[in-house]
Amino acid sequence: MIKWNWQRTSAPAAPAAAVAAGAVVKRLFARLSRLPDEQQARLRLAATAELLLVTGAEADLPWVDGIAYAAPSAAAPQLWLPLQWQPDVPLDLLAAALRERHRHQPLLLWHAPAAVMPLNQLYPLDALTLARLAELRRELVA
Repeated sequence: MIKWNWQRTSAPAAPAAAVAAGAVVKRLFARLSRLPDEQQARLRLAATAELLLVTGAEADLPWVDGIAYAAPSAAAPQLWLPLQWQPDVPLDLLAAALRERHRHQPLLLWHAPAAVMPLNQLYPLDALTLARLAELRRELVA
């Protein structure tokens, strides 16, 4: 595996995903639950134990205090990165190394908490998906 660190990016891309970690996950979940059905229908959702991610057009992405945003990298479109951060190594080499370890693509490569999240299975954002997520992560509705 390639050794690398994060560095601030000077030219952030337009957001294509909203990403929540820690306490922000519960706030994002609550916000998503209150979105109008029409807006929900234009968004897709993915979750891990640490992150909650919603993708869509910039105008449809929700905002909550503490949210961060991500977008596909121009240099390696299969890597989605935080808007404010980027790896300090060539992204094509990093993408090739990650492809060896993670068969599902594209991948969100996240800064803090450090995480790699496959984005090949995004779920529709609707009442059923939110209910299933709440069942799996009871702390979201507690």
